[in-house]
Amino acid sequence: MEKNVNNHKLRVCVATCNRADYSKLAPIMFGIKAEPQFFELDVVVLGSHLIDDYGNTYRMIEQDDFDIHTRLHTIVRGEDEAAMVESVGLALVKLPDVLNRLKPDVMIVHGDRFDALALATSAALMNIRILHIEGGEVSGTIDDSIRHAITKLAHYHVCCTRSAEQHLIAMCEDHDRILLAGCPSYDKLLSAKNKDYMSIIRMWLGEDVKTRDYIVALQHPVTTDIKHSIKMFELTLDALISFNKRTLVLFPNVDAGSKEMVRVMRKKGIEHHPNFRAVKHVPFDQFIQLVAHAGCMIGNSSCGVREVGAFGTPVINLGTRQTGRETGENVLHVRDADTQDKILHALQLQFGKQYPCSKIYGDGNAVPRILKFLKSIDLKEPLQKKFCFPPVKDNISQDIDHILETQSALAVDLGGTNLRVAIVSMKGEIVKKYTQLNPKTYEDRLELILKMCVEAASEAVNVNCRILGVGIGGGIVHQHELIHGSSFCAAELGHIVVSLDGPECLCGSQGCIEAYASGIALQREAKKLHDEDLLLVEGMSMKKEEVVSAAHLIQAAKLGNTKADDILRTAGTALGLGVVNILHTMNPSLVILSGILASHYVNAVKDVINRQALSSVKTVDVVVSNLADPALLGAASLVLDYTTRRIY
Repeated sequence: MEKNVNNHKLRVCVATCNRADYSKLAPIMFGIKAEPQFFELDVVVLGSHLIDDYGNTYRMIEQDDFDIHTRLHTIVRGEDEAAMVESVGLALVKLPDVLNRLKPDVMIVHGDRFDALALATSAALMNIRILHIEGGEVSGTIDDSIRHAITKLAHYHVCCTRSAEQHLIAMCEDHDRILLAGCPSYDKLLSAKNKDYMSIIRMWLGEDVKTRDYIVALQHPVTTDIKHSIKMFELTLDALISFNKRTLVLFPNVDAGSKEMVRVMRKKGIEHHPNFRAVKHVPFDQFIQLVAHAGCMIGNSSCGVREVGAFGTPVINLGTRQTGRETGENVLHVRDADTQDKILHALQLQFGKQYPCSKIYGDGNAVPRILKFLKSIDLKEPLQKKFCFPPVKDNISQDIDHILETQSALAVDLGGTNLRVAIVSMKGEIVKKYTQLNPKTYEDRLELILKMCVEAASEAVNVNCRILGVGIGGGIVHQHELIHGSSFCAAELGHIVVSLDGPECLCGSQGCIEAYASGIALQREAKKLHDEDLLLVEGMSMKKEEVVSAAHLIQAAKLGNTKADDILRTAGTALGLGVVNILHTMNPSLVILSGILASHYVNAVKDVINRQALSSVKTVDVVVSNLADPALLGAASLVLDYTTRRIY
């Protein structure tokens, strides 16, 4: 059974401002309500939910059997820019008293509306943790700025797409506090297709309407260009009248400019036109069925580019309000909707088509992920947000612990003969090094590595070193930065496959570079020759108890052992092929070979490059590192680079 990380139920406040955000919040609210052993739910209703002109949509919350703790009248009528600002101010005045009474552990805020900004601002200033739904997305108008402002105030983030997740990371949000869940509304959308939809269509559009033979229109004002958006709405209505299909027109939202849009509707007689049905609100369950079986949806609502894609219904997206949104192939953009003919042509192209269903915004399992994420919120963690900024000029102020301690890394070198662990300082100095013979079995090696790391970490305290991490591996440097990869495992160069039927590698694959050219691989080949009495040549001797190593193979090759020389040539060729693959993939300006085997491989690598690399990369410099312990220093650099100069 799942457990809450806190020792009491998590008190969650969900605040909903309008019909659109409730469609996303309702599935989460049902999920929270279904698990009373983990959560206490408080519902706050404000914004256009409580206005008759916008459908008194708080009633659908009551019909869903949610207890509304508080109703806040926060909308200042006027539907212009000043009214939006005054509405935010009114909400900021009223919310503190509510939040003081509720004392929630977490406030869930959705989206990018001005009401949501007031909620997030109030919660942040009152030290209440904020979970923001649908952050990181990109669209037009002032909504973008509001959405990103809420992101900066929020402590936890639930996003719907991979791109939104990457945007949040780019905005310096903590990756550990970001959940890629998908859109909660998709949990309902993807299970809605088989319901009785004909009765719903007839109720809203008339008895004589058939599926795929009507249009749903939903258009809102663009607050950054109100005059143009009203003109565009007028052109849209003219085009719909000319197109002569039954059309369900929903009233716009409460943004500045909506009053003028309603005037345009009434001026053109839309509410009394035989082909039109004008409504203030449609319950979300019914709205799903209407758009799922429509011949087309037109307007500039985010619903058109997000939810409707789940059904493959054709969409005509007008203007710039949704610029930047990810869309499926069902969406036709008319960004400059400046003529009736252009909109009419789009209707002729889209109406009645059926596109593949899109799951860009969700797979129907968002709510279980969100509930699990909520349960993982540890209220004992510090409330103060931490941002993951890119590197900037070092701060000249210092911490006494940093002055007294040396920032260091534990570096591990898994050699063929020896295992080595070292404490390496920020300056690249090896403070202390530990060396042990490499055991024969994997289990013994792992046990010895852990033992050596523990010993080194304990000794680090005595030599006044702060261990920032443990480093193992090779590296690719790009623009003076190590490439880490998505899971910090980039540059596993030794496991580039250079032969499909080559020797077995310790990783379980076959034909890896390591299976040919590593110290362990050469030791294996040396032992084979020794077992067949083909290793030792004149000038060589070995004690009875001496372990055969790669060094013996190299010595034998130098003294004229052709079989040993062939093994080294094959190993060098394998390494060379791997380097050629890297050259073709990364096109580096320099290849540095390091370690005791580097000088034996460098000529073979250059030969392979000359023979098999494209002419565009043949001029690369291949050099041998002159560092005393390059493997240990390289491993340490992985840790020191990442922990002190974190970059996304």
